[in-house]
Amino acid sequence: MSRTATAQTPIETIAEGAIVLRGFVESSDLLPEIERIAAAAPFRHLRTPGGGTMSVAMTNCGAWGWHSDPRGYRYVTEDSLTGRPWPAMPAAFATLARTAAAQAGFDDFAPDACLINQYQTGAQMGAHRDHDELDMRHPIVSVSMGVPAVFLWYGAKRAGSPQRFELDDGDVVVWGGVARAAYHGVRKLAAASHLLTGPLRYNLTFRRAY
Repeated sequence: MSRTATAQTPIETIAEGAIVLRGFVESSDLLPEIERIAAAAPFRHLRTPGGGTMSVAMTNCGAWGWHSDPRGYRYVTEDSLTGRPWPAMPAAFATLARTAAAQAGFDDFAPDACLINQYQTGAQMGAHRDHDELDMRHPIVSVSMGVPAVFLWYGAKRAGSPQRFELDDGDVVVWGGVARAAYHGVRKLAAASHLLTGPLRYNLTFRRAY
């Protein structure tokens, strides 16, 4: 499902502590797991603390799931839609996250949360940083599948013109260390089609919440 980085798996540097592993994942191995998870914990559009609705649909797997509503951003152990714990994280997911993190120099990464994002045409992710986790020493591992997207990297400040990186099916972004709290986002998804996902893009974001 994942490959050890070699000359055939290019590593692109974004910034100190942040890289892109090109073509690191076979998405065909991951998509059935996403379907299984979504059958138990359906995708939904979360509300933001400001009262808006996110254009990206989300679900989770693992011990913790990321949640947003008018009360704020946080991690929860139960799905608010079903009242049940989030589906268990597949072993293959955890192995993928650990292997990718190690390629960026972050050994022994053991994620306890995987946020699964589903992008339809026009969906986007505004500039933000991931800082709801208890221990910021652990990296973020972000896996792209399906329709290509443009990843925006702002760095330490959410201002100015970001770096732009096109992420294709199978690309993995890892950031941590001095880059852990960097601002980043995803441009509005352009209309396109992928053999396995149709017009959709999926993104797995692995984190250590606690």
